[in-house]
Amino acid sequence: MTVRIGICGCGGRMGRMLAQVGHAREGVVIAAGIEQPGSELLGRDLGELAGLGPLGVLIGDDRAALFAASDVVVDFTAPASTLANAAVAADTGKGLVVGTTGLSGDDKAVLEKAADVAPIVFAANMSLGVNLLAGVARKVAAALDDEFDIEIVEMHHRHKVDAPSGTALALAEAVAEGRGVVLDEVVDRGRDGVTGARKRGTIGMAALRGGDVVGDHQVIFAADGERIEIGHRASDRGIYARGAITAALWLRGRPAGLYGMDDVLGLAD
Repeated sequence: MTVRIGICGCGGRMGRMLAQVGHAREGVVIAAGIEQPGSELLGRDLGELAGLGPLGVLIGDDRAALFAASDVVVDFTAPASTLANAAVAADTGKGLVVGTTGLSGDDKAVLEKAADVAPIVFAANMSLGVNLLAGVARKVAAALDDEFDIEIVEMHHRHKVDAPSGTALALAEAVAEGRGVVLDEVVDRGRDGVTGARKRGTIGMAALRGGDVVGDHQVIFAADGERIEIGHRASDRGIYARGAITAALWLRGRPAGLYGMDDVLGLAD
């Protein structure tokens, strides 16, 4: 069964990658794409922009038209754009796959409300490896007591505008869940100056930026005399696009609800 996919932010690096991966995937048709009003890309053929040759899909700026032409819309843009897409998904009941990072708690609450009437997949990271890492980290945190300090370190390219990454936050949520604590009550997002000794039970986070790093994430469990380190390194942004297209195929025909990649990949408990 063919799934018509629309891409929000189709002119960006991820948008073009989504078009390339989707076009190559059996059962997928790239049906529409939008960019911001005033973009110099408006009116261009999405296929030509993505290096695929003409697809007869002209880039527009109308969200309603994007959803009307699509079975599922994929969004890796910015929080404000994602919330606008969630509103249209709620109005139309169409599927929405969200890979946008930097969403606040209030933003996620908006997604949850939209998911009352539309099927939505939201994940800070859509790669199989990262989702497996989160599952393992959750189990390790559950098995160890707070004699083991937990630190999460991530590194991304110099152009990334939010920190810590959405993936790092998802990993922090996973280990907090495993440990049975509320992340906001124990997280330490940065240290500078004379901070004093590390507080027992906290979950530390550090963000590094530089070069063209696609995405490195490491979860460290450190105790006296031993250290456990588990991590994931992404060298190709295509892993996120492949996961998003897989999620879009999985989502078509699903009932309304807020799903994660655990659901898509069959990893949910």
